[in-house]
This record gives sequence, C-alpha cells and structure tokens, in this order.
Amino acid sequence: MNDRLQSGETRPPQGWQGMRWDKQTPDAIREPSQPASALNRFLGGSPGVVLLRLAVMSLAVGALLVWMDIRPDEIFYALERFVHRIWFMGFDAVREILRYIVAGAVIVVPIWLLMRLFGARGR
Repeated sequence: MNDRLQSGETRPPQGWQGMRWDKQTPDAIREPSQPASALNRFLGGSPGVVLLRLAVMSLAVGALLVWMDIRPDEIFYALERFVHRIWFMGFDAVREILRYIVAGAVIVVPIWLLMRLFGARGR
C-alpha cells in the first residue's frame, strides 16, 4: 500500500477521525456550540467561575485593606459622610465630585490599562 502522496506527505490511516492535517476539527465531529445564556452573558462567564474569581479578588483586596488598617465599617462610614457632605454642599458638590473622580482615576485608570494590556496578550 502506498503511504505517500505525490506531494510527499503521508496519509492518515483509513477511518482515522483525528485532527486534519491543517489542525482544524472536522465538521462532522465538531460539537455544536451552545449559545450563552443571558445570565452567563451578564456575568461574563458561568456563575461558579465568576463567583470564584470574585472570591479570589475579594481576598486580595481584603488582605490589602487589612494591611493598610482599613476596616469595612470605616469605608461605609466614610461613604455616608461623603453623601452627607455632597448633599449639604449644593453646587459646590460638582467641584468636589470632580476632585474625587480625579483622585480615583489615579488608581483606577492604570489598573484598567494594565488589565487591558495583559488581557490582550492572551487573545
């Protein structure tokens, strides 16, 4: 039996159902793709995986906050004071809010940029 094609490539055994030579899965054995449910699309993945990711991120942020000696009740109290200050300030609130936005952006934007850069490498 001639195992060589004219181009010099070898043939797969007869009846072989593995990968094609071009590394594509044959259409006959390709699993039909399941459409993502509305919940999966909303969460960005399956609920279990998202819950695990949130737990790991919460652990990391919580450890950082404990290291910086910041407690959750202090965060809620500061948020309450912030809302009261904004409420009583009136039109000066816009300036104060912009100050908070800029202060937060100093942390958030570089983290977002790093996440986008490292996320793009994996695609």
